[in-house]
Amino acid sequence: MPTRPTIAIVGAGLSGLVLARVLQQHGVGSTVYESDASPAARTQGGWLDIHDDSGQAALRAAGLLEEFHRHVHPQGEATRVADKTGTILLAEEGGADGGRPEIDRAALRGLLIASLDPGRIAWGHRLTEVRPRAGGGRELAFADGTTAVADLVVGADGTWSRVRPLLSAAPAGYTGVTIFDLHVRDAARRYPELSELVGTGALFALSDEKGLLTHGCDDISVGATLKVSEEWTAGVDWTDTAAAKEVLLAQYADWDPALTDLIRLGEAPIVPRPVHALPVGHRWDRVPGATLLGDAAHVMTPFAGEGANQALFDGAELARALLEHDDLDAALDAYEEPMFARSGVVAEMSAQGMAMCLHPDAPRPLLEAFQGLGAGRS
Repeated sequence: MPTRPTIAIVGAGLSGLVLARVLQQHGVGSTVYESDASPAARTQGGWLDIHDDSGQAALRAAGLLEEFHRHVHPQGEATRVADKTGTILLAEEGGADGGRPEIDRAALRGLLIASLDPGRIAWGHRLTEVRPRAGGGRELAFADGTTAVADLVVGADGTWSRVRPLLSAAPAGYTGVTIFDLHVRDAARRYPELSELVGTGALFALSDEKGLLTHGCDDISVGATLKVSEEWTAGVDWTDTAAAKEVLLAQYADWDPALTDLIRLGEAPIVPRPVHALPVGHRWDRVPGATLLGDAAHVMTPFAGEGANQALFDGAELARALLEHDDLDAALDAYEEPMFARSGVVAEMSAQGMAMCLHPDAPRPLLEAFQGLGAGRS
């Protein structure tokens, strides 16, 4: 663009950080406004498999692919499927060259943050309102009383985006599923039998419309996955780790103790993560000077490993559109229309993945899906 717009990116998640980084690589400024006070303000979740045709393509555009590969887990692409008896029904031992290497989410976010110029991220800026300006553009108001102005406001602020209402009234609805995060620390040394059961990559232990979804490494990340109401989750004090474990263990009472050790040996904190999703195929009519990235645009269930990849790709694709088009509206059209089509497909895949994992006859549907893909990764 001959005349560069001022760009405000709301949210320092993966999508917003990639957008800022790619623009920076081409000499285009932006400011990322993040509500957290610092990068370490809260936990970032577990492991991500980063796909070669989306997430890795975005990191390549950002000039960070080589750095990314220095942080991946070499055996992270291995996949195992088991039932509640602990019987391993499928085992694919993968290396780091299968197109979807694994990286810790915090490490990935950290390398993106480190790649930005000092001052590019304004920490501690919780957005409260976006309003139009008489002279054009928009004004952003923050909880601390400060304001900022921008020609383009990009909502990269996740499931509960404060920018989304500018473009869409669609709600991110609760899917009826909550994932309870735990971690078994230093598992290979302290609990070698448990570490051997899980393996070096993903284990899907599924039965009775529930699951224990894990990722093995020096630490084992565990997602106890249940169909429960939001009221049920709210009725448990998850900060009381011992009591909360008993609540979870009661849900898996007839599962093999080798599997329920994943809960029993998990360390605090236990973090409930209710799974929300926008309607599959979510889109909006063109709104001048505003758009959305990542979960703000298309939050989906995590059962196809696509959310982070689509977020990264969104950021790189919006940056490319802004760099290639002189007109801001033309740039947003060039970004949004392909994004709507792409995200609709993967959101449907993710919904189907959740249905397979939590099927009454699980893990049979997942096994059949893997076999149909040549026992590859989902």
